[in-house]
Amino acid sequence: MTHITRRSAILGTMALAGCASRVTASRGEIDTRVGSALDELYDTVPGAREVASQSAGVLIMPRVNEGGLIYGASYGEGALLIKGATVDYYSVASASIGLQVGAQRYRHALFFMTPEALADFRTADGWELGLDAEYAIPNRAGAASITSSTYNKPIYAVIYGQEGIIVGASVEGNKYSRIVR
Repeated sequence: MTHITRRSAILGTMALAGCASRVTASRGEIDTRVGSALDELYDTVPGAREVASQSAGVLIMPRVNEGGLIYGASYGEGALLIKGATVDYYSVASASIGLQVGAQRYRHALFFMTPEALADFRTADGWELGLDAEYAIPNRAGAASITSSTYNKPIYAVIYGQEGIIVGASVEGNKYSRIVR
């Protein structure tokens, strides 16, 4: 292993450890963050309120921290809302490897458009976001949009409220797990 490769591995591992550290929030803190994140979603993503009203449930992750240098990780906590009421708390964690450098914080929402998709999510022992979801990521102007085609997807994800910068390409997987608060 060369000196540069060791340094990259050490810095990447530090980024991974920093993001994966499980600094947990109380139920009240999560609920407050979810309320603010939901308000921001409705204010900044056209069509989000309508999609939420048509969905079986919405998972709001109000604060996901991500960082990486070759190796990367992210972690966040949020709440599952059904008909506007919190029914469960969840965490999301990911690990990645690839050409990446930087750190960011963002929010995301998963809209479960069918009762079956919501039931699958709630009964799974840890759930990994797969190919059955569609993403909307706001561009530099800060606006993603949700259209009527969203109603045809079982799960729709929106990433918004990014702060910081991370660049590169990597292979990544997200795992959602129910947490008890």
